[in-house]
This record gives sequence, structure tokens and C-alpha cells, in this order.
Amino acid sequence: MIEYDELEKRMVLKLVYYGPALSGKTTNLLQLHELLEQEGRGDLMVLDTKDDRTIYFDLLPFFIMAPSGLKIKVKVFTVPGQVKHDATRKAVLQRADGVAFIADSQSIETMNNRNSFENLESNLGMVGLDIETIPLVIQYNKRDLPAVISEPDIHRVWAATGIPVAMASALNGTGVVETFSRLAELTYEHVDARYGLEAIHGLDKADFLNQLIRPGSRFKV
Repeated sequence: MIEYDELEKRMVLKLVYYGPALSGKTTNLLQLHELLEQEGRGDLMVLDTKDDRTIYFDLLPFFIMAPSGLKIKVKVFTVPGQVKHDATRKAVLQRADGVAFIADSQSIETMNNRNSFENLESNLGMVGLDIETIPLVIQYNKRDLPAVISEPDIHRVWAATGIPVAMASALNGTGVVETFSRLAELTYEHVDARYGLEAIHGLDKADFLNQLIRPGSRFKV
């Protein structure tokens, strides 16, 4: 549910990292924040809950500017992974414009991944969003650990859905930017179809991504 003020020519996009506890959601955001140059990021905010936490930050302290004068702000959030914080997860999902689902690659976490994805689908519905239409990327994190699910098995499971799947080791930064960049692309396409970012506002996808992932920073694909 895009936050858009036509009179003010201002849009806020909200991207949410979702997944089971300890799958690497927070690590992904910490890596994203670290990869941005200091002038290219907002402050990292932490909301502590018992035994878990939610973090968020403005990806850019300035707006992405379209030739029409439209200003776009991008915010990135995580949700707490533990089931007992489900109310917080619903609250964070409200008005989300894109979701990265962070799964744990370890074979023993297969059931937790499945339960968390089902919870994502349920909670999206409860806040008025549809998992079939919202921009969604799946990241299988912790690929550096032993006893992980094989890539062929992962792709076989998700191939029929058409949802992009990325492999990552967020602890060392592998796959973090790729996951975010793919989510940003899908979010742009979704917003463009509804609000004419290119046709009406003159902002094509390449320009959107170039402003989002600024040249000169370490935050590159």
C-alpha cells in the first residue's frame, strides 16, 4: 500500500525483511547499512522487544528525485522472528510495498522456514495485502554452513511460483546487495504500473536504481 501524496509530490516506499527467528534478517539490514557511505544512509533505529528486536532505517536521508519533481523515500524494516511477537510482525507489515523473505538454509530449519512463510502469507492477508501480487524475493541465507539444503532442491521447490530466489551468507555480505537490488527492481515495476513512474514522472528503472544504489558508495551490485 504505497504512501503517496499527489499534491506534495511525495512517495514513501516500505520494504520489509521477514522470516523465522535467527535466519539473518537483522544481519542483512546491518550489512546494507554498513555498505552505504555515511552520507548515503539514515540512522539505524532499534526497537527492542523481549528476546528479539525490530530494526529499521531510511535507506537514504535524501529523496530519490524524478524529473517531474516527485520525491521518493525508501525505508527498510525487519520484523521480529519469534512467534510470540506476531502482533509486532503484523504492525510492521502494514503498508509494506515489498518483502524479502529470509530463510535459513540449514536442513534442520526446513519446517521453521515453511511455518514462517505460511505466517507471512496469513499476516499479509490480515493487513490487506496479497502475497500473489506484492513484490517478493526469497533469500536462502547461511550458505556457508554445513548441512544446508542443496541449491537444486531449493530451486525445485520454488520454480513453479516464479518468486526470485537468492543464495546468501549475510554474515560475510554475500548475496545481501543482490537480494535487496532484486527486491528494489520488483518494487519499482509494481509502483510504475500503478503510478506511471516512467510515463508520467520520467523516472525509469535504471535511474531509480542508480539513485538508490549511489555511485561511489560500497553499496553496489
